[in-house]
Amino acid sequence: MKNLLAVLDFLPAADWLALALFFIGWLGYAAFAKRQSQFDGTLLAATNRERRRWMLQTTYRDVRVIDGVVVQNLSTSPSFFASTTILIIGGLLASLGASEKATELVQELPFTARTSALVFDLKLVLLIGIFVYAFFRFTWSMRQYTFGALLVAAAPSAEAFVEQNLSREDFADRAGRLMGMAAETFNDGLRAYYLAFAAICWFFSPWAFMAGTLGVIFVLYQREFHSDVLKVLQDGAGNAPSKD
Repeated sequence: MKNLLAVLDFLPAADWLALALFFIGWLGYAAFAKRQSQFDGTLLAATNRERRRWMLQTTYRDVRVIDGVVVQNLSTSPSFFASTTILIIGGLLASLGASEKATELVQELPFTARTSALVFDLKLVLLIGIFVYAFFRFTWSMRQYTFGALLVAAAPSAEAFVEQNLSREDFADRAGRLMGMAAETFNDGLRAYYLAFAAICWFFSPWAFMAGTLGVIFVLYQREFHSDVLKVLQDGAGNAPSKD
């Protein structure tokens, strides 16, 4: 009991509240977005539908160079972010190693909270944890795109689908789902980047941290559920090819 009280006394109540809101908001929104992606009306669901259409069209092409190029281009985004994340983590670790000087520098900025070096280190550790998570998501997305490229390369020829009575729909479902998984994993990494901006607000005050968390989640919700891009994708939903 004494150890628990010592841990609770480590930070003011407002900071614990801000941390709780941050993690509950992050995990709760991620679970909500993943569940809603199974239905129409979300950006991920709309793009997954287009990925399946893409994979279905692939079965009608004998030369699939364009499909390989598209997969390669899609994998460049997580590759870029993974490389950038490594640099960010390195910079944060360097700041952690010189936390006393970094604390003095941050405290000279206007509106920043005056905290001890230990609390400042905790804030840096939170940021490091966020970007480490993002790095793993980006690298896993890269691997998933390579698996998708393997499926495209291993797909039977257009004539084989007819001669051997193979199902184009089954291939489109499987390959499209794998491409969607890669995109969803990449989206997880991007979401971590967004929420890292909310975590930066903690250097100013726990109230700014809470406001930043709610603001970022609102922006994510608007872009995934009410963006102009989603409307454009939904307008083209009626042009989806019918099943054989």
